[in-house]
Amino acid sequence: MPPMRYKAGIETRDKILAATRLLIATDGLEGTTIKAICNEAGILPGSFYNLFDSKEQAILSVVRQAIDAVDPDLAHRGTDTLADLVEAYVRFMEEDDNLASVYIRIAFSGANNSDLRGRVLRHHQGRVGRFAAAMQRSAPELTTEQAERRAETLVSALNGIALHRVLDPDFDVAWHARVLLEDAAAVT
Repeated sequence: MPPMRYKAGIETRDKILAATRLLIATDGLEGTTIKAICNEAGILPGSFYNLFDSKEQAILSVVRQAIDAVDPDLAHRGTDTLADLVEAYVRFMEEDDNLASVYIRIAFSGANNSDLRGRVLRHHQGRVGRFAAAMQRSAPELTTEQAERRAETLVSALNGIALHRVLDPDFDVAWHARVLLEDAAAVT
């Protein structure tokens, strides 16, 4: 059993990250201040600074959670199918509205922050690569260029579906994503 102090630190960190996630989802990056995070988490600023050096560090931790949450194969074994990748995206969008909203808000508002923009772009390029590889596994006749173009289109369309879901919580993500998957399968 971990020492009580360690457990309290983990609980405080979780509260900070949950508060950061909620604030980004509801108020955007501008409304996510250390004061707001501490108020939402029910902690003092000193507790925040014991665990994070800055607001940006907490935000980047939440961004990492969002990126990991949309990945069906964190070990990157290269065995995921196109269906696995799309279904992981659907689960991500449907299971945690705040984290999904963070993912989309960071992608759009991160353009003003070079570190966030770089992370989002690297993540996007990695996802496109994963989708392209899955397409080539299911349709080996595709050239790398064809698979990458199709993957870029599919990932961009999924991001559009995610944006629509953030704007309209009743939007049927699963149905639209599965239609995209069927269309992609018909082309490959």
